[in-house]
Amino acid sequence: MKTKRLMFMLAICLALPATAMRAGELLLTNRCPMCSLMSEPPDHYTDKSLYQLESQWTTDAGKPIKLGELAGKPQVVLMFFSRCTTACPILMNDLKRISAALTPEQRAKVGFTMVSFDTEHDTPAALAEYRRAWELPADNWTLLNGKPDDVLELAALLGVKYKQDANGQFAHSNVISVLNARGEIAYQQTGLNADVDETVQTLAKLVKN
Repeated sequence: MKTKRLMFMLAICLALPATAMRAGELLLTNRCPMCSLMSEPPDHYTDKSLYQLESQWTTDAGKPIKLGELAGKPQVVLMFFSRCTTACPILMNDLKRISAALTPEQRAKVGFTMVSFDTEHDTPAALAEYRRAWELPADNWTLLNGKPDDVLELAALLGVKYKQDANGQFAHSNVISVLNARGEIAYQQTGLNADVDETVQTLAKLVKN
C-alpha cells in the first residue's frame, strides 16, 4: 500500500507545473500538463486524481469524510487556516468573487472545499464558527480538518507549500485549485486578488461538459 501511495504521489508531482520560490511564496504557472476538463460523474479514478487518497477528514459538522465523496462535481479547493489575518481573508474574498461570477445554475453544480493547515486549532467547532462568520452556505461549501500527515500529503499534491512559525501562524502558498468531477487538477489560480476570469471560465466548461 505504501508503494502504491508513493507511486501515486510521484505521478501527480511530476505532472505539476514548474515552481519557483520568492519571498516565501510558492509561485505556480496557471496551466499544468495534467489538467483536464472532464466533468462527468466518475466511475473510476485516473492516476492523476486526488480522490485516490485514502485519508479521512472531518467536516465542520463533525462528519468523517474521504475526498472521494466530493466526486461528481467540480470543486474549488483552498488550503487555509482560520486564524490567518493576512492572506487568507483575501483568498476567501477571491473564492467569493469566483462564486459570485458564476450563474445560479453553474453555482449549483460547483463545490467549494476549504482544507485547514492548522490541524490543532481548526477543530470542527472552530471551522463551524468560521463558516458562520463568513456566511458560507452549507449546501456547496465544505470545510475540512485532517491529520498533519494527510494535510502535508494533500498540500504536496496541490503544489502548496506551508510552514508553521513559533507563534503558531502559517506561511503558505496562495493557490486556489479547480478540480474536475474526477478529482484531477483542471486549473490553478495563484496570488492574491487575482483575476478570476479564467477560473470562472474553467468552471463554466466543466459544468457544461
